[in-house]
Parts: sequence; C-alpha cells; structure tokens
Amino acid sequence: MNIEIVPVTAFQQNCSIIWDDNKNAAIIDPGGESAKLIKRVEELALNLKLILLTHGHIDHVGAALKLKQYFNVEIWGSNEKDDFLFKSLPQQSEKFGLLFETEAFQPDRWLNDENEVIHVGEMSFEVLHLPGHTPGHIGFIEHSKKVAFTGDVLFQNSIGRTDFPGGNHADLIQSIQDKLWKLNDDMIIIAGHGSYTTIAQEKKHNPYVR
Repeated sequence: MNIEIVPVTAFQQNCSIIWDDNKNAAIIDPGGESAKLIKRVEELALNLKLILLTHGHIDHVGAALKLKQYFNVEIWGSNEKDDFLFKSLPQQSEKFGLLFETEAFQPDRWLNDENEVIHVGEMSFEVLHLPGHTPGHIGFIEHSKKVAFTGDVLFQNSIGRTDFPGGNHADLIQSIQDKLWKLNDDMIIIAGHGSYTTIAQEKKHNPYVR
C-alpha cells in the first residue's frame, strides 16, 4: 500500500491518498483545497475508487463533494450519528470564519456496521466506530499493512477535542482504550492532524490515556 499525506487548509488536516500497486486508490478525509488534491491524484495517475470520511467536521470533508463530482466516485462514511454535522456544514464554515468549498451534503453510504470490511483494489479496511470527538466518528484499519487512519481520536501524545457539538470525553477515552488499544502495538496511527504515531508509543507516553 502506498500512502501520501497532503496537509490541507489552515487547519493542516492530514488528507491521505492511498493506492495499491495497480493504482486503485481512495482518498481519506479531503478537508479542502480540492484543486490541489485533484492535481495530485492526476499526477500520480491513480484510478480513484472511493472517498472515505472519518467524521463530519468541515476540516475533514470540505473538498469531498467537489472530488466526488470531478472523479464520479462515491463518498462513504462516517457513521450515521454524524448526520447532523453534514447538515450543518454551512454553519460550521461560518463559525470558523474560513472559506470552505462545500455545501451541506450526505455521504452516498453511511458506515454503520461495526467491523465491516471495505475493499479498495488490493487494500482492505476494517471499519471501527470510534465515538467521542463526534458521535459518528469511525476509523479505517488496514491490518495486513499495519496502518490505521483514525481521524481526530488519537494524536501523538494527545487526544481529540470533545468540546464541539456531540463530543463526549468519556466516549473518546473508551474508544481509545476498548478499541484502539486492542490493535497491534506496531500499528501505525495516521492522525487527522500532526505526526503519525504507533499504538505502542501512545500506550507508553500519552498523558491523556492512562
């Protein structure tokens, strides 16, 4: 599996472009700057199959609709409990005072089934429901490659915020302890912002989860 992280917008959100050796690709959390992302997908000559979303905050979905329209692909995720966030995208944009590229929309498919497996070319992703940062937050786990795309749940030496609408600190900690800690210690965590980390590193050093 090939991975390219493209930080986008003033939030420097980690948009992940991933593809197999046959150029079958998905893009996870395209938060904005659609022209930049389209250009990069075309430079890599990828066959984009899916747009995957971990949750409904605008800094993670801001370019999804334009990418869907340009590449004629579907948007999958997050869990349907984030529906209110997708409906409130214009208000989210106004709140942050930033010019984002999207209007309110719904994903083509909600990913509500725990432990569902999504296939993109030779890649397989287990879907984990990871509520706390948002009620419908999910993660995409590629066990064979030991890489997890977990959005704004677990960061290097930190955790996701829970002071946004629908956030719940106890749920977030439970998601980390009951689900992420069960992953292999050498699982690489691609967080929604900042550097990547591993499960082992966060178990040992993260001051917010003891």
